[in-house]
Amino acid sequence: MRITGADVGKRVSVRYVTDSAEPGGKFTDAVGVLTSWDAGVLLITRKSGETVRIAESSLAAGKVVPGAPARRRGPSATFAELARATARAWQPVESEPLGEWTLRAADGFTRRANSALPLGDPGLPVAEALTHVRAWYAARKLPAYIQTATGAEGTQELLCAALDRHGWHREVSAEVRIAALAPIGDLDADVSAVRLSRTVEEPWLRRYQRFQEAGPAVRSVLASGPSVWFASVTGTGEVPAAIGRLVVDGRWAGFMAVEVDPDQRRRGLATSVMTALARQALDEGASAAWLQVEADNDGARALYDGMGFASHHHYHHYRWAEA
Repeated sequence: MRITGADVGKRVSVRYVTDSAEPGGKFTDAVGVLTSWDAGVLLITRKSGETVRIAESSLAAGKVVPGAPARRRGPSATFAELARATARAWQPVESEPLGEWTLRAADGFTRRANSALPLGDPGLPVAEALTHVRAWYAARKLPAYIQTATGAEGTQELLCAALDRHGWHREVSAEVRIAALAPIGDLDADVSAVRLSRTVEEPWLRRYQRFQEAGPAVRSVLASGPSVWFASVTGTGEVPAAIGRLVVDGRWAGFMAVEVDPDQRRRGLATSVMTALARQALDEGASAAWLQVEADNDGARALYDGMGFASHHHYHHYRWAEA
């Protein structure tokens, strides 16, 4: 054993004994950030955000390990740089600082625009900061959410553990992926039917449909960002067969809202939308791409795998659940 309670906050690898029908049990391993070692129990947060509870008495071996090796292809990025770029691409209607945290609201349209973004020190003890967050959202008649991240150097495993202790519950998780932009723009895709617009139009909104009513907050969030583009492929009726959204921000191109009519899938429309948007981003000087995809969206994950996207970190939305 080469770890102790003094290593809380570090990335570790441990081997421990699990229950088994066989005499003596069996060994298994866990790698992640050691977020707690208290009362004979270790908590290790894996890259995905999953927390593993391990009894100290079951430990067989343990050591501190370095962070995941740097990617050998595609762009490099720190968590802080990427987190700020993704936030600029999906801006709230209202925001307020809490130390280095940002409280965000947009009339309830998406968790990303209606959650606290804790990139740094809130300037208060964590318990007081969480109380302030709850009160801020309650004043706006919104559920209190905090967006956190795990799985990269500088992410927030310790904050996730603190949220668990204070009664917040992880409600949804997704993966942030990055890739080199040029190979996406070089794909052999038919982009002739892809139309790009600077404004979000009614037909585009009819395909998107992640809201009950396209009120001012919806349009404000969708239009936010340094350089925003909306892509659409004409369908058989008034609703596009496929859509997508792009935000160009310096070297970064963020892809969002890529959706295809279920009856039009497997025709390469999503690839055409992505390629057309990538070429626009390249024209504006971008070189790296990012996107967010939920863990259970197997079709999108397969598409992005083929384009060279690889996982950078996971992000999570924690919600305050009143007793």
